[in-house]
Amino acid sequence: IGLGYDRHRLEVGPPLILGGVTIPHDKGLLGHSDADVLTHAVIDALLGAAALGNIGLLYPDTDPAFKGADSMKLLADTVARVKAAGYRLVNIDTNIIAERPKLNPHLHAIRESLARTLMIAADAVSVKPKTNERLGPEGHEEALSAQAIALLINENG
Repeated sequence: IGLGYDRHRLEVGPPLILGGVTIPHDKGLLGHSDADVLTHAVIDALLGAAALGNIGLLYPDTDPAFKGADSMKLLADTVARVKAAGYRLVNIDTNIIAERPKLNPHLHAIRESLARTLMIAADAVSVKPKTNERLGPEGHEEALSAQAIALLINENG
């Protein structure tokens, strides 16, 4: 079992990308890559469950190669690393913490996008939007964060 978390600042200008899906909104997430907090949390959950490090070690924001990187490509690389280490993903459970935009209309697309890259069925991918009841950076619409838990099975016994 692995736990992942990420938070990025919301700013006018960049697109809002969650789970590889561009969400219409007046603000987007700021980061070295495409700042997809949901995918970053999933990556860390997978890496943690397989004890393979963390997103900052494998895809550091100090490396120009990852400037503007597509987080779904980083996720695909992570899935390959996890599989090479002898693990199979059973399911993933996530929370996205944001006051706006309302994310329920986009959940199907986000789940399908993640499932495709994770190479599992969409019904094994849970994405739950949560507000912060107008508290903290998420509640004041200054940031957006995500949490993920991954369950892996060691195929090597």
